[in-house]
Amino acid sequence: MKHLFIINPAAGKTDKTYEYRAQIQQIAHSRGLDYQIKISQKPGDCTAFARQAAQTGEEYRIYACGGDGTLNEVVAGVAGYPNVAVTHYAGGSGNDFIKIFDHPEPFRDLQALMDCREYTFDLVRCNDDISLNICSVGLDARIGTNVSTYKRLPLVSGSMAYVLSTVVNTLKGVAEHYRVLVDGEQIDGEFTLICACNGRFYGGGFNPVPTADPSDGMLDVLLIKKVSRLKVAAVVGKYKNGLYEQYPDLIRHIRTDKLTIVCDKETPINLDGELRVAKEVNISIAKEKLRFFYPNSVHIRQTAQV
Repeated sequence: MKHLFIINPAAGKTDKTYEYRAQIQQIAHSRGLDYQIKISQKPGDCTAFARQAAQTGEEYRIYACGGDGTLNEVVAGVAGYPNVAVTHYAGGSGNDFIKIFDHPEPFRDLQALMDCREYTFDLVRCNDDISLNICSVGLDARIGTNVSTYKRLPLVSGSMAYVLSTVVNTLKGVAEHYRVLVDGEQIDGEFTLICACNGRFYGGGFNPVPTADPSDGMLDVLLIKKVSRLKVAAVVGKYKNGLYEQYPDLIRHIRTDKLTIVCDKETPINLDGELRVAKEVNISIAKEKLRFFYPNSVHIRQTAQV
């Protein structure tokens, strides 16, 4: 088995390349691993490195060294290749996907990641892209894709960056007109945001659907109707903590394996924190699955803690 460590210097608040490299070299040598380190220089490099390894047909374990965006890129590169397993060697500000595990801290411990087991997760196809965690459009997409800007400010945590982005983007407008096509129904209206969840956590700790299961072949979709600026903070607060049922007139929960969102104009899409733009957004459970390996010391939360 080969081991590939893909480092993203742009992840998190500071460049951790030196720290990553030192830990990888020490532990890999002590274990006698057949390994390689690659460092991304621009968006798309992590995907390219992962795909190059996957296309060899050899058995690989690939370590996404960075944040959720790094993990997203690596996963996109290996989708459809059953010879590869992926994990997250966490070094970003949010590290949200792995919060589905009861103790995410061991994902920062390379020794723990070496002593591992595997689980198979669903993947989500959003137009031509692959997502592991969450896809969203509307206010939420604008907020989510601007979070990285605020994370780099001194003393600003992942959750605080999300709050700052929320405030700024709320002032720009809180609703857009969309047509949502799902399970034979067409829902036409003004929406503040639409979120399709495979995983449970994003945005530095937002947990919109605590019961979402990234291995059940279904998406948990939340449709949030137009909310006034005066009410948006309260609604987002409930949404953040998975309490959407407290607003049954504003927030609708749908479980489905696919949906289409038709927009009036080119619209931002949040894809695990990465920005995409489209007028029509097709979201579905992908035919591809992901082999994900994780420390023996942690377990997948059966019910997310909120």
